[in-house]
Amino acid sequence: MKVVNDLLGYDNLKIVQNPDWFSFSLDSVLLPNFVTLNKDVKNILDLGTGNAPIPMILTTLTETAQIYGIEIQKDVFEMAEESIKMNNLDSRIKLINDDMKKLDQYFEANFFDVIVSNPPYFKLEELSKKNEDEHKTIARHEEKITLSELIKIAKKYLKNNGVFAMVHRSDRLIEIIEEMRLNNIEPKKIQLIYPKKNSNSNMVLIEGKKNGNPGLIIKEPLFIHDETGEYLEEINKIFFRR
Repeated sequence: MKVVNDLLGYDNLKIVQNPDWFSFSLDSVLLPNFVTLNKDVKNILDLGTGNAPIPMILTTLTETAQIYGIEIQKDVFEMAEESIKMNNLDSRIKLINDDMKKLDQYFEANFFDVIVSNPPYFKLEELSKKNEDEHKTIARHEEKITLSELIKIAKKYLKNNGVFAMVHRSDRLIEIIEEMRLNNIEPKKIQLIYPKKNSNSNMVLIEGKKNGNPGLIIKEPLFIHDETGEYLEEINKIFFRR
């Protein structure tokens, strides 16, 4: 069942969702607020855009950049298209309904200044834990794209010195760094995310630069909830723009 929700805190933006499949999460708000966006950025790509929360948020953080998103699931893509039209963002956001492994049908190599992704977190070996719903399975498990394949795609379509940023599980951080370096994407910025203080990190934001020089910034940790389960003020500032 489709519903229309506010894209929280973002200038009255609306997003079409199906809660039975999945809804956009804090991950999709943190990533566009983490990635480095300078005034010269012209073309941005979101790999696995889902119902397009990241491209819509990126329109509020850039003035002229053209933003593209690719989504393999047709019905999810259609919800994203509906959201884009509802918010009159057709001129800023262009969506593609296809497998990201087929991007060569749409773009030349070295085309994008920035590529972002909130990809599936779980490996195929973890299929015993997967959700029964196909939409959730594809969104959460590496059935259609692996981490290694996704980073290879980012390398191919990034310009020299272009930026790649991703949100992922902290327990895969070493693997992420290894794959990025194998593909000449030098890690430049990391921020660990914690559900609350005195807990282990469960997510990580990481950014790298294609053919960049070594030199890593580890940002201050980001804590999400206080002891009562409420968002901390720093998260409210990001999520609700308070």
